[in-house]
Amino acid sequence: MHISWLGNTCVKLQTKNLDEDVVILINPYRPEQGDFPKNLAANIALFSHGPNGTITLMQNPFVLDTLGECEVKGVMIYAYPHADGIIFKLNAEGLSIVHLGTTKTKIDTSLIDKLGNIDILLLPVGGKNVYLDPDKAAETVNELEPRIVIPIAYHCDTDKNVLPVENFVKELGIKPEITDKKIIIKKKDLPQDDRKLYILEKNY
Repeated sequence: MHISWLGNTCVKLQTKNLDEDVVILINPYRPEQGDFPKNLAANIALFSHGPNGTITLMQNPFVLDTLGECEVKGVMIYAYPHADGIIFKLNAEGLSIVHLGTTKTKIDTSLIDKLGNIDILLLPVGGKNVYLDPDKAAETVNELEPRIVIPIAYHCDTDKNVLPVENFVKELGIKPEITDKKIIIKKKDLPQDDRKLYILEKNY
């Protein structure tokens, strides 16, 4: 599983289905400022708040912006309701990945139960009443108990009014394992006992 962060809550996942590469874009957007591609190719596009204001998506991707569950190109996708929009869980390559979208409020117990075991958690940490505050984000990590934590939606050139990732790192109290523009995670690489924190630099 290849994972890249493109700024704000946009994440690109690349997985394989048989011999085919499958590209998944979550929350591709058109920024008011900063650098971002005018178009991107994808096989699957997921939206927490609908596809309005997005960039051009090439290759005629399968689009999901409503609640429910489906399987597309070997990827099982679950879309759950939350007060701040849709939360996605994906199962692919034997990994369970949860993307908390634009969440800025607490995840209730019933949703935590539905999400179940989480290998990789992508959560917004920039605060400022737009995303989870760093302390609330750290609490959410402890409640969801993922094996790997990847913060998104923190200060960058397309999102300058939110907090830097260092605030969240301090609250979480875990030293980052990796800081890079792309992370490759395989099921055999998942930590068994401790939790790991990976930092993605904005990559577009």
